[in-house]
Amino acid sequence: MALSRRELLALPAAIAVAGLAGCATVGGRPAAPAQTGTTQGSASTRTPTPTPTPRFDKTLYSIDDPSSVWVVVDKRRPLHPITYVPSDLVAPKVLHTNPPLLRREAAAAVEHMFAAAKAEGVTLVSTSTYRSYVSQKKILSQDTAQSGAAYANTIDMRPGYSEHQTGWAIDIGSSTRPEVDFDAKMATTPEGRWLAANAWRHGFTLSYPKNRESLTGILFEPWHFRYVGASLASELHRTGTETLQEFFGLPSSPTYG
Repeated sequence: MALSRRELLALPAAIAVAGLAGCATVGGRPAAPAQTGTTQGSASTRTPTPTPTPRFDKTLYSIDDPSSVWVVVDKRRPLHPITYVPSDLVAPKVLHTNPPLLRREAAAAVEHMFAAAKAEGVTLVSTSTYRSYVSQKKILSQDTAQSGAAYANTIDMRPGYSEHQTGWAIDIGSSTRPEVDFDAKMATTPEGRWLAANAWRHGFTLSYPKNRESLTGILFEPWHFRYVGASLASELHRTGTETLQEFFGLPSSPTYG
């Protein structure tokens, strides 16, 4: 008897388991403020030198190392080794439908994000987190049998190519409309809207945005978030960059290469 996607996701994972500056004083009295504008005996104007904006260092972390928080995994960039297992998987203490496992840093960020949402009246639910090579293989096989290979390849990654295998990714569901979990309609729920507006504040980015299917090879998934850390998530938000592939100048990956 074929297992449902929820049942497959519930299978045990392979565990190797952020004042005013003090006024300068002269002889105990505040120093006179610096003069600006026209100076005595001169018609010239002093123009403050603008402070350059620090450039974001895109080389700070590896995008190839499977253990790196910035690793980019897509249909052209498999994990090496392809059967990679994270070394620090832990269970975040959050509401879930399937037992969650994430890298330690991502698990802490998920707990903070879920708590922040709850404080604003939004209850998030974890529906899928870390998946081993074997678990991903079973899910792809199940979806292929049910919907055909062509469609399965637009909703599932092959084992060894999935962000879930890195331990940095989480699927998040709706507590108000659980029937739209793993559905594009998740974007219209209170949970989906909250995540779209706030996930970046907690170090997460949406991996498969709308209208980026030709780049990612995966249909719009408003539930699939990837932890990249606070600095990169903030930079992606500041620059309006929707995918890691675009940010790091990587080629599109609509098909396996």
